[in-house]
Amino acid sequence: MIGILGGTFDPIHFGHLRPALEIQECLDLDELRFIPCGLPPHRRRPEADMSHRLAMVEQAVALHPGFSVDRRELERAGPSYSVDTLESLRRELGSRVPLCLLLGMDAFAGLSSWHRWQELFGLAHIVVAHRPGSDEPRALEAWAASRRAADPAELRAAPAGRILCMPVTQLDISATTIRGLVARGRSPRFLLPEPVLEYIHRHGLYQEHAAATGSPC
Repeated sequence: MIGILGGTFDPIHFGHLRPALEIQECLDLDELRFIPCGLPPHRRRPEADMSHRLAMVEQAVALHPGFSVDRRELERAGPSYSVDTLESLRRELGSRVPLCLLLGMDAFAGLSSWHRWQELFGLAHIVVAHRPGSDEPRALEAWAASRRAADPAELRAAPAGRILCMPVTQLDISATTIRGLVARGRSPRFLLPEPVLEYIHRHGLYQEHAAATGSPC
C-alpha cells in the first residue's frame, strides 16, 4: 500500500513530516511518496523555484526510511491536478495496488472544488488527517458516510474508494511563517529539518519575501 502526500513544500517542514510519519506507521504503508506540486491550481505560485523545492523535499525525506520523492508533477506541463497524478500512478503501478491520498481537513472540506474530484475515488483511497477530537466538515458528512472506513485494514482490501479519518499530531507550523522569519533575518530552526534550513541559507532562499506573518517580532 502506497501513500501519496502532495504540496508546494515551500519549504517542507515538521508540520508536513510528523503527520506523514504517524499515518505511515498506523497504516503500515510500504512507501509514502512526497510529490512536490509544479503549478498549484488553487493557490498562488510558490516563492521558491521548483528545483529548490524538490531539493528541500529530498533533503527532508532522506532522514526517514519509507519516505520517497516523486517528481512527476514538476515534470508535467500545466496545472498540477491530483486526478492527473493519480492516473499517472495507476498506469505505472497497475489497478490492484492500494493507493492512499493524504489530505488535511481543510483540503478535504474543499474537495468538491477540485478538478474532476469525483474521479479521485476510482483511483485512490483518501486519508483525512485531523486534530484529535475534531469532526469532519458538515457539508461533506452525508456524502462521505457511504465511503467511510472504520478500520485501516479496510484500505488494504481494495485499491481505492474509501475515506479514512485519522487523528494525528498537527503542529502549528506554516511555510508562510518560516518564509517570513527568514526574510526578517530571524531563525526558523526547530520548525523544519536542519538540512532543509541549511539549504535555505546556502541558496539564499526567501530573502526577498515580504509577507506579513502577524508576529510582533
